[in-house]
Amino acid sequence: MKKLSWFNKIMFALNGILILLTFIAYVLPFLAPKAFPLLSVLTLILPSFLIINGLFFLYWLLQFKRQLIFSGVVLLLGITFINKFYKFSSTDLPKAEKDFTVMSYNVRLFNLFKWIDSDNVGSDILSFINEKNPDIICVQEYSENAHIDFRVYKYKAVFIEGDKIKTGQAIFSKFPIFNQGNLHLLQDGNNIVFADIKKGKDTLRVYNMHLQSIKISPDLDDISNNVEGINKEKSQMVFGRIRDAFKRQEFQMEIFVNHKKDCTYPLIICGDMNNSAFSYIYRNIKGNLNDCFEEAGHGFGQTYNFKYYPARIDYIFADKRMKVKSFKNFPKFDKSDHFPIMTRLSFVE
Repeated sequence: MKKLSWFNKIMFALNGILILLTFIAYVLPFLAPKAFPLLSVLTLILPSFLIINGLFFLYWLLQFKRQLIFSGVVLLLGITFINKFYKFSSTDLPKAEKDFTVMSYNVRLFNLFKWIDSDNVGSDILSFINEKNPDIICVQEYSENAHIDFRVYKYKAVFIEGDKIKTGQAIFSKFPIFNQGNLHLLQDGNNIVFADIKKGKDTLRVYNMHLQSIKISPDLDDISNNVEGINKEKSQMVFGRIRDAFKRQEFQMEIFVNHKKDCTYPLIICGDMNNSAFSYIYRNIKGNLNDCFEEAGHGFGQTYNFKYYPARIDYIFADKRMKVKSFKNFPKFDKSDHFPIMTRLSFVE
């Protein structure tokens, strides 16, 4: 430290704080949010920590300073986290007759309330789905009020609630659905539903989930546009909302984990989890399943239209008894606040 200039001493202090926060974020996926609800916020910004640690590493490297070791160790320990944030290579294995495709898409009620200034959003979404032609599609924030016809799918499991505006989650399948159910989450607009599907000689269970939303984007926009800086009251509101959302998500996750443990069929889990791949919620829902993005995706895998960084909060998890042969996200198809994701799978012989 004595050989560092005063500026580099400040930089090293900042680097040290960042390293500490990064290590805390590494541990949080193993700690229940209800025990550390505010600290859990760090899992949302862990990708930013990794990027800044990378910049610090380059900063010290260009000066041939041994301080680079600290950020280097952090990046090395977090290499598995990097893979959840960005994939440098993709997989697209040859198609086979027994392959089948699964799509997950939060359609935001098919633009029922005109968030997008267009009358064609619902029909555009339907055209996109028909073009990609998935064998199974899980739809979050589904609404029959939009009058979108999924007639190409012979089998369906649709669970909606509400009086004037009926919304919910839906699973559409080209393969027979012989059993379906609803986990009856208590929060309005959130639910987990499932369908047991027969595909030839194989049987599988598909879960479609929409967990509690954090709902921070509008507040962040207000804060970023506040020329006087961050408003204390608004920032407290944001953190309070995140804290409460994480607690609700943990409750919803526990209901799901208890439900799925009795299922002996190979599982596919789809949906909008409203949380990052670095979270306790993600870790426990995924369990020992494969994250299809990690197995075959490419790039950031962005699934949510969040202007601050490429957020991935929608997932498809597949049983290890299935091979993940490809995975795609569609960030250019902006007909909702979420982007559709799709994977191609096959049962392991």
